[in-house]
Amino acid sequence: MEAEVIARDEREEPRTGRTITMTTIVRPRTGVPGAGAADLRGRLASLLRGRAGEAVWVRFAMLAVGLLATILYVWNLAVSGYANVYYSGAALAGSKSWSAWFFGSIDSSNFITVDKPPLAVMLMGLSVRVFGLSSWSILLPEALLGVASVLLLFSMVRRTFGPAAAVIAGVVMALTPAAVLMFRYNNPEALLTFLLVAGAWALLRSLEHGRVRWLLLSTVFVGLAFNVKFLQAYLVLPAFLLTWLVAAPISLRRRAAALIPMAVAGALASFWWVGIVALIPADQRPFIGGSTDGTALQLLFGYDGLGRIFGQGGGPAIAGGAAIA
Repeated sequence: MEAEVIARDEREEPRTGRTITMTTIVRPRTGVPGAGAADLRGRLASLLRGRAGEAVWVRFAMLAVGLLATILYVWNLAVSGYANVYYSGAALAGSKSWSAWFFGSIDSSNFITVDKPPLAVMLMGLSVRVFGLSSWSILLPEALLGVASVLLLFSMVRRTFGPAAAVIAGVVMALTPAAVLMFRYNNPEALLTFLLVAGAWALLRSLEHGRVRWLLLSTVFVGLAFNVKFLQAYLVLPAFLLTWLVAAPISLRRRAAALIPMAVAGALASFWWVGIVALIPADQRPFIGGSTDGTALQLLFGYDGLGRIFGQGGGPAIAGGAAIA
């Protein structure tokens, strides 16, 4: 922000002969050219310096934890080749056809899709479109999602339990073998994990002052995670809802009322893809892989829903690929 302008005017009072000093403070107007850039520079500088009154070591600890995660997730990343070629093929198809990218089709001719909603494949497809097909362009988005997840967890724990606990949480997550494997592979779990961690981060922000906008953002993150692995994303919702209803620092009536916009935001963030696919005639879109009738709704409640509990088989895309997660 631009500095305040201070103007002083000295006048002599006629009756007493005393000198009176008048001070005027002129604050910079919003919208002044360059003010936004100055504010952005200030925010970036604050990010590097850390919070006011916070020990210097905290910022270096955060950078060290991020560097540790980066080394673990990015070093020798191409050793996995194209990893899960099922999703790599869909990413390649998405890089050649925007229609295949939207539906998550396995092939650029848009014949059949993967047996998951397409958000994770969309991310990989964009990477391949920008950088070309390679092991790195396929796997780097997952590795970066891992680093972002670790740093987000660090930030979340620091706000709640302090910097020492944040360092422990970040290091433990970065070193967890399952996390190292997951963030070096192109299965959808990398994006799913990041979005759910982001949802928990936004929820904790909402609990600080009872602000509903942070609660809605948390729900949007969960809704986006729904478009990664469908109902698996909703496993966190009972805990999120209970935490808000019990711990939000506002009245119970306002806490309960916030559930209405929360449900609306969650529904919009969750069902936009399923809704669009349902509105498109079957002969004008690809067959939804994993379903038995070519619809996203059947995939949602069938193979990717109740089928995960009762062992129900999928549709044509599962033939020869039953081990796909």
